[in-house]
Amino acid sequence: MLKWLWLAVLVVVLDQLSKRMVDGSMQLYQTIELLPFFQFTYLRNHGAAFSFLSDAGGWQRWFFIALSVAASIGISVWLKKLNAGRQREAIAWSLVLGGALGNLIDRVAYGYVIDFLDVFYQNWHWPAFNVADSAITVGVMYLLYDGFVTSRRGSVVA
Repeated sequence: MLKWLWLAVLVVVLDQLSKRMVDGSMQLYQTIELLPFFQFTYLRNHGAAFSFLSDAGGWQRWFFIALSVAASIGISVWLKKLNAGRQREAIAWSLVLGGALGNLIDRVAYGYVIDFLDVFYQNWHWPAFNVADSAITVGVMYLLYDGFVTSRRGSVVA
């Protein structure tokens, strides 16, 4: 199922292009309002999801780099071993792989991940995220969906 690696490459390209556009055209913490519930806000995340460990002193950069490399290798091996009948799973893992690689590039190059997608309602804001984070989330949701559908189809009703 390595034929789905193009999807991972597409995620990496879109992620990196969008981050370069934000970094090149916005100031740190600048906000551009787009919709009543969505805006671009340029942030730098030194941690993981929801800024977890962002103020840990610097060691987290190397930890998340190692974790991303290990996950990317594991996903690539898994994709190689998947049989042709598991296309939905291959698509999902390719999205996760692309997202992991997109954020890995930022961590290696800058020591942080560029986030800019900001969803909110009045004063409540979801933590800012990026294209890579979105691909990981969609990929995981698709894995869960696929697992649920596959297990439902495989179950026998007496």
